[in-house]
Amino acid sequence: MGRARKGRDISGWLVVDKPAGMTSTAVVNKVRWAFSAKKAGHAGTLDPEATGVLAIALGEATKTVPYVTDALKAYRFLVRLGQATNTDDAEGEVIAESDARPTDDEIKEALHQFVGDIEQVPPQFSAVKIDGERAYKRARDGEEMELAARPLWVEELVMTGRPDPDHVELEMTCGKGGYVRSIARDLGKALGCYGHVVRLRRVWSGPFDAEDGLTLDQIEAMARTPDLDTYLRPVEEGLADLPQLSCTPEAAARLRHGNPGLVIGSDVEYGEEAWAALDGHAVAVGVFKAGALHPTRVFNHG
Repeated sequence: MGRARKGRDISGWLVVDKPAGMTSTAVVNKVRWAFSAKKAGHAGTLDPEATGVLAIALGEATKTVPYVTDALKAYRFLVRLGQATNTDDAEGEVIAESDARPTDDEIKEALHQFVGDIEQVPPQFSAVKIDGERAYKRARDGEEMELAARPLWVEELVMTGRPDPDHVELEMTCGKGGYVRSIARDLGKALGCYGHVVRLRRVWSGPFDAEDGLTLDQIEAMARTPDLDTYLRPVEEGLADLPQLSCTPEAAARLRHGNPGLVIGSDVEYGEEAWAALDGHAVAVGVFKAGALHPTRVFNHG
């Protein structure tokens, strides 16, 4: 029998405004400690030097992480033109340089090729697994790898500023699995001048906004006090992109035992994924068929 996990049975989402210089895992551990929570996870890794929204799920909210991870996200970033680095950001070594500097119009025109359904090769220094080992571990040993391109949906990529000839400010809205560093690298190649990310901030992720995030200093100041609990957001916010259905107490009992339950709702098509609620609390996520929800995830809170 496994050892019982220590901590509180507390569920919900906390929006953190992640600082630079810290891994996403370290932030999750800090939040879990601050709440004395049994279980915690995050919805979408940020590079250590990146800042902005890191949505932390506690308890039952961890069951909704995939839906936030799959949601659209927005990034603001600064690209250094004229230099390529081995990490595709400012933390790496410069491996190529160019004196060429594109005009604003050339940059705006080049951005079009990175919008819509694109194929993107992850950076050499990334968490992609190669034969069971993280790419960044091999890259640290000096190995150059042929990483396979991955599909990415980019909803929008626009130029928002040009501080000087060496830099361009961009904002991107994209789906799951996007590497901003790859965008900077590939844009530099397309412009014939090289490029890498200097500064990166995730401004929103699904239903969560950086402006609503707590800093780590605020979290530490309120750690293990009731004050911190007041910032916890409902589990249901992680299901914002799915249609909501209502159910009776009898149906809720069936759903929580993994059985189909009758639900009430409109504008939900046969076979569509949705979630059922009782008195505003999530009961289950599942597939809607013939007036019933067939659960794939059930919640034990509220």
